[in-house]
Amino acid sequence: MAASEVLDLLDRIPLLSGGPRAVEELPGGLTNRNYKVVTPGGAYVVRVWARDSALLAIDRDAEHASSLAAAAAGVGAPVHAYLPELGVLVVGYLPARAFTEADLRDPANLPRVARACRRLHAGPRFPRDFDMFEVQRRYLGIVRERGFRLPARYLDFIPEMEKIRKCLAVRAGGTVPCNNDLLPGNILDDGERLWLIDYEYAGNNDPCFELGNIWSEGGLPPGHLEELVTAYYGRRLRHKIARARLLGLVAQYGWTLWASIRDGAGDAIDFDFWSWGMEKYERAVAELTGGGLADLLDEAARTD
Repeated sequence: MAASEVLDLLDRIPLLSGGPRAVEELPGGLTNRNYKVVTPGGAYVVRVWARDSALLAIDRDAEHASSLAAAAAGVGAPVHAYLPELGVLVVGYLPARAFTEADLRDPANLPRVARACRRLHAGPRFPRDFDMFEVQRRYLGIVRERGFRLPARYLDFIPEMEKIRKCLAVRAGGTVPCNNDLLPGNILDDGERLWLIDYEYAGNNDPCFELGNIWSEGGLPPGHLEELVTAYYGRRLRHKIARARLLGLVAQYGWTLWASIRDGAGDAIDFDFWSWGMEKYERAVAELTGGGLADLLDEAARTD
């Protein structure tokens, strides 16, 4: 958005209209443009939605309700305004630093991430559920219908995904409110505690998906996933570690199509979505063809 468009938009938000204010575009955000706005009354983040959100299974009403629930749980930013007619959500600005992959690779941070997840997962339930198997099927339908690019051999691995789905159903333990998109930049550190932001894909889900997706998005080694899952559950549970790894694999496979849709639909955001998605897909293929899948399935289905 041009600077004049941003100012015009802010003038239509009662909380931020008129009076002195400082505006700064924040980095990151692949389905929003985010602006830090400082006024005499406080500091805020204005999230302006990108187009084609519905294609990506983003429900903005659910995002708003989930953001409120996360704030009530004490792990999300406070919500100050929701103006769907303007495509805007306004949350409080958190004076905190966004995590990087290097932060996640520091073993000292893994118990902190686990505590933040447990706090979110113990909070109010979200208005919708999130199941990556269902999301992946929906994304695949969109890709096929619109003729978007599919990675080579993508469809060949659908039988393996079905094996994983059936295996995970054997010991399904219920769902909790999950963010479902905790890439490093959505974890903020204020020096004392961690905050979890961005609830576009939030929904009630298997907690092991949250942990496996963090592992996947951070590009972490398997040992770090084991430490994260152990910190979350308070003891080493082999079937939970295997479950989180399998769901991290499912996340890689599913988010690949998210990238295909963004690449095919075109976008004003200057980002190489295809390469981003292919990196995930290549890691998924390595897991699926590396010879360890059968052992993971066996480990996830057995008792410790």
